[in-house]
Parts: sequence; C-alpha cells; structure tokens
Amino acid sequence: MALKTLVGNKIMNDVIRATVQQHNKQQGKIEWRVLVVDNQSMKMVSACTKMHELSAEGITIVETVDKKREPMPAMEAIYLITPTQESVRCLMSDFQSQNRTTYKGAHVYFTEALPEERFKELCNSLAAKRIKTLKEINISFTPYEAQVFSLDTHDAFDFYYNPLRAADRNAGMEKMAEQIATLCATLGEYPSIRYRADFERNGDLAQLVQQKLDAYKADEPTMGDGPEKAKSQLIILDRGFDINSALLHELTFQAMALDLLDIHNDVYKYEAGPGVLKEVLLDENDDLWVEMRHQHIAVVSQNVTKKLKKFNQEKRVASADKTSLKDLSQIIKKMPQHQKELAKFSTHMHLAEECMKNYQGYIDKLCKVEQDLAMGTDAEGEKIRDHMRNIVPILLDQKVTIKDKIRIILLYIQSKNGISEENLTKLIQHAQIPNEETAAIKNTSNLGVNVVVDGNRRKIWQMKRKERVTEQTYQMSRWTPLAKDIIEDAIDDKLDNNHFPFLSGQRQGSMIRQAPNSARFGQWHKKEAQGKNLPRMIVFIVGGASFSEMRCAYEVTNERKNWEVVLGGSHLITPEQFLDDLKNLGEVQDED
Repeated sequence: MALKTLVGNKIMNDVIRATVQQHNKQQGKIEWRVLVVDNQSMKMVSACTKMHELSAEGITIVETVDKKREPMPAMEAIYLITPTQESVRCLMSDFQSQNRTTYKGAHVYFTEALPEERFKELCNSLAAKRIKTLKEINISFTPYEAQVFSLDTHDAFDFYYNPLRAADRNAGMEKMAEQIATLCATLGEYPSIRYRADFERNGDLAQLVQQKLDAYKADEPTMGDGPEKAKSQLIILDRGFDINSALLHELTFQAMALDLLDIHNDVYKYEAGPGVLKEVLLDENDDLWVEMRHQHIAVVSQNVTKKLKKFNQEKRVASADKTSLKDLSQIIKKMPQHQKELAKFSTHMHLAEECMKNYQGYIDKLCKVEQDLAMGTDAEGEKIRDHMRNIVPILLDQKVTIKDKIRIILLYIQSKNGISEENLTKLIQHAQIPNEETAAIKNTSNLGVNVVVDGNRRKIWQMKRKERVTEQTYQMSRWTPLAKDIIEDAIDDKLDNNHFPFLSGQRQGSMIRQAPNSARFGQWHKKEAQGKNLPRMIVFIVGGASFSEMRCAYEVTNERKNWEVVLGGSHLITPEQFLDDLKNLGEVQDED
C-alpha cells in the first residue's frame, strides 16, 4: 500500500475517528472540533489527507500550534504534534489560565515517543486537567510519494557532516533514528539493518535505529513476522556514497523540472493566457504527472500530445488534430465540461515546453560534458583521456551560471579522485567563481571524498558498476545512480558484505533477534495494510535523497515484481539545494 495512503489512514483512523468514537456524546451526530498541528505534522496532514475528509469527521478548521489563534472555548481540540519542547510549551500555554482556556478540552496525539521529562512537565501543568486523550501514534516522517519519504530534517546535513557540530551530533542522530523507526513500524517492518561502512558514522546511526526498532518490536511482537518480511532490509547510506547523482542535470521530467524551473513546494506557476497566472500542485492526485514524471523529456511532449489527441477523439472534441497550447486554451473555453482533464494536459505541455526551452539554452552542452565526467567514457564508450579540454570552454562561458560551473568542477574532481590545490585554484579562476561560493567545493571533503590532495589520497573503495548503456540509452542520460546498483545487489544477495555489513547478522526467519516484551505503546500495528506481503528494501540517505534516486526506487520495484523499494532521506534535494547545503557546512577542518 502506498506510503501516503498508509499514513492518511492512520491519521484518519487512529487520531480523528478514534477521538470521535470515544468522545462524541451521540454516535452518528457530528461534534465540531479544531485540529491543531505544528510544522512537521502539518506537512504530514496536508500530504496525506483532504480537508473534506476531515470536515466529514467534524474538523472545522486546521490551526498551527505556534501561531496566535482565535480562542474557541466551547470546542475541543485535537492536537497532532511532535513532542518537541516548543510544541509542548505551546500546548500548555493554551490552557495556562484556569478560567480562560483556548479550547474546552484537548485530545493530544504525539507523532513519536514523548520524552519522560516533557511528560512530567505536562502532568504538572494546568493543561493536565483538560487533556482527555494522550497517545503516541508514531509517524514521524513525511510521505512524499507512494514510495518516497522525507524526515524533513534539513539540519541533518550540517550535524552529520560538519566537524564543528560534534557536540550536538548525537542528539540529532538519536532523533533521526527514532523517525526512521517510526517509518519501519508504520510499514510493519522489522528489517535487517545494513550500512555503508566506509563512512564510520553510518554504523553509529544503524546501532541507534536498531535500539529504537527493538523497542517497537517489544510493543508489537508480530511486527515484521512472516517468511517474506524476514527478508526486508534497511540500508543506511551517507551522501558521500554518490555525489555524482546529486550534481548531474537529469533529463527525466520530474527531476528536470525541479532542477531547472522555479518550483517551490511542488507548486508550478505559469501563465495560462495573457495576464492569467495559474498555480498547479504537482502531486500524485494528478494521474498524468504520476505516469510521466520518470519519463525522459524527449518522450514527454510526444506522450502528452498523443494522449490529448486520444482524449479529443474519445470525447469528440472539435479540432482533434490541433494540439498546440494556443488551440488547447481555445478548446478549454468551448468545452467547460472537460475543463479539468484539458487543464491537466495544458499544465504538462507548459511544463515540458519550459523544460525544453531551458535545456536548449545551454544545458544541452553541459549534459554531454557532465555525462562524460561521471561515466569516464564518451557516448561511444571510449575512455576519455583529457577531460580538461571539454570543461575549460564551459568554465569560460559567461552564459553558464556560477552554480552550474561548480557542478562541473565537482564532477571533474570526482572523476580524478581529488586534484591539487594549484589545479583547483586555476579552475576557480577560469570559472570566475566568487570567493564566498568556493566553500561549496572545499566543504565536499567533509563527505569523505577526495577534493584537494597533495599526493596522499584517502583510499576510497569504488563499487564495480553494472553495464547498463545500450543502443536505447539516451546519450545525455547514460549515468545510473549508484543507489540502483546497491538496491539490486542487496535483493540478489550480491552486495559486498565488507563495505555494506549487516549490523547484527541477517534475519533468517522472523524468530531471529526477538526483542523483549513491553506494554508501552499498545497494539496499533495490527491494522497494518492487508496488501501483498512483499519484502521491502528501505533505503535511507543522510544528507538528502535526489530525484534521480527516487526514480530508481520505482524502476527496481517495477522490474522486480516480488520486492517493494521505499527510498528517502533526511530531506529531499535538487542539485541547487545540495550546493547550498555544502556551502553552509561550516568550516573545513584541516586534514591530517
């Protein structure tokens, strides 16, 4: 079952409907309540539920806990919040006066385990008298798509890789481990844990996740039971395992649009007509987007046009052969009954057209050089002896942006496994990169890759790549993210055990590593989705998952019918966000 559906059902059943069933005075009669969320849970609620579903259960309004709100003392509130100090304090301040409270009562649901000290604080506050429900529902991640999740922990990039953040790193890792455990628990998985051993912190994170998972397993002994589920694995990767995939220009629809166009929070804005600005949310409610988001841009435009023609013929729309954007806007005006479907075609034609316009600016020239750098060979498969000849013209080109030049320089450094200080200075001068922007290049060494080397390189193990380039491969899309090789090898039991060890051996059956029993959280996993009982490969990337890696999760799931891949990260990144994260990584420690 899709992640979003799972989480949506859990919010509706275990939070909203559970409150209604236990506290409505008359069954079947609506009692209005307020839903109060914080920033993290708001992302979850808006991604997985619709306002009309909430209204049908008596939710009159959704409010944010840290904003000033209109008191509604005649109404109860359902709080779905993270157990952070800030959110708990805001909850207590809603009931700090005995006579004048913001709401009549509170049903409180925490997204994850409530720390003991905060529980005490809550018990000793005036709010305690007003709290009618207090539960932990353990969903502390945002389902971004059917098979993609995010922890929305942007700060993870800094505390995991910045040498100056060692002091508070452990607290950050502990929180991240709890979030990953809630993901596994929501999926009903108790996976064997593997991690990339070449970055030592991954092992520590794996240990923390194991501890948290054991606690969930103790509460729900059947979690992850069954011969299929016993095969499930969680693979923890650091961002340094493959920086190429975070830097390259991708030419599949979703990754390309989010890289090249000004799309924020998945909202695409475009001019639908003279002076008519349209805003569209690109998400899984749009079946056309779901179908085409992983297709190569070369076929997207053709496919939209084909589908539009087919739709026109089926609906007997006039001028079925005309499929330009201009014709389309005319048809929409004439056929209001088909407006919704036609508007969808219009959106994707605009989106594809805008992507192509950007591509033909100069991105097409960049793509060839980037692919050659990442692959080490040209489109004919010949090894490239001198990358410098190809990259210098791009670095000198005034039309190419600073960020695109930095992407090329980093790809070049990767291809050489590090370069001398002198060479780096020359490249920066050629590209005229301002001093404050160079941090993005130098800070990359904190990810465990070689950047500046003076003869003694760090030994970096390279995974043997699979040969995937065929005659059908687009020349500008020859690179395959390393994540795909790792996932496939893990499924086939061929993944190198020295570099990707199991934390405490692989589960042979569901009886291995049985955790002790406890009764802290109750029995909420029992209602786990009754879908096909497939084993899952869960991949977590600390420091952000890229859109090309997300695509791999779907590709492998489609190719291997008997596995489901779920992929995510501390947050989700475009190449631009990756460079910003690198730039802000604090100072680089001198390497000894």
